Amino acid sequence: MNSGEREKIGFVGLGAMGRPMALNLRKHGVPVVVHNRSHAAERALLDAGASVASSPAAVAAACPVIVTMLPDAPDVEAVLDGPQGVWSALQPGAVIVDSSTIAPAAATRLAAETAARGGAYLDAPVSGGEIGAIEGTLTFMVGGDAAAVDRVRPLLAQMGREDRIVHVGPSGAGQICKACNQLVIGGTMVAVAEALALARKAGVDGGKVRQALLGGFAASRVLEVHGERMLTGNYKPGFKARLYKKDLRVVQETMAAHGVPALATALVQQLVHAQLAAGGGEDDYSGVATVVFGLAGLD
Repeated sequence: MNSGEREKIGFVGLGAMGRPMALNLRKHGVPVVVHNRSHAAERALLDAGASVASSPAAVAAACPVIVTMLPDAPDVEAVLDGPQGVWSALQPGAVIVDSSTIAPAAATRLAAETAARGGAYLDAPVSGGEIGAIEGTLTFMVGGDAAAVDRVRPLLAQMGREDRIVHVGPSGAGQICKACNQLVIGGTMVAVAEALALARKAGVDGGKVRQALLGGFAASRVLEVHGERMLTGNYKPGFKARLYKKDLRVVQETMAAHGVPALATALVQQLVHAQLAAGGGEDDYSGVATVVFGLAGLD
């Protein structure tokens, strides 16, 4: 590499989160090589000056750092170990930054298998939703080797806030943290929905209730963003409910594996299942409020 030349960064998975994350890299002048199963999603990156690779292997051959943002563990495994997968062309010392939300046990196994091939794998799931991906304000919860984390920290800071890049611990710790995140969000979201249902049933202005709560100890990002969605009925997806269903499965399995009771999470999971059963799988996951409102006899 010539002095002053920036290393190419690979990006596989250009969905609702991956596309804006990769675009933010381009906005910072990072040379990006992308691959996506649906080639239509690559157009925005091409227009932004990125290169397109024909396969994950081609991405790995060109890039010493590869970011993946995929729906679930089987998708990550297919990209890494499938035909023309990343592992088949992994450069010595390469770092894979997997920002997908998958089971911690899967992340630990993928890290070990990447290390056996001469590379490093970081589980680096994110929080902040599509808005955070677009604005470049994501939180990264990172598990894996400290030296590899230090190497990619400046890269992550171009997709998220520098003060929100947290090295949580060894491989799998990032995914444990993400499970904790999804657990807290779900419980808070249902509580907000119940509070707004109570206000409406009592004939009190839900918007003013939300305004008052935002000034006290009940304040939260969920109340701020998703409370507004619940008041307006705008469930255009930032994070689809069907994907949250998968995340809750990961949460439940992880809690069971560690012997932690999942009392509140079990309730949230059933309400999300009801949302999907009612046809809301493509809506935002805050649409779980429609289930709570329906049970309360509200339109």
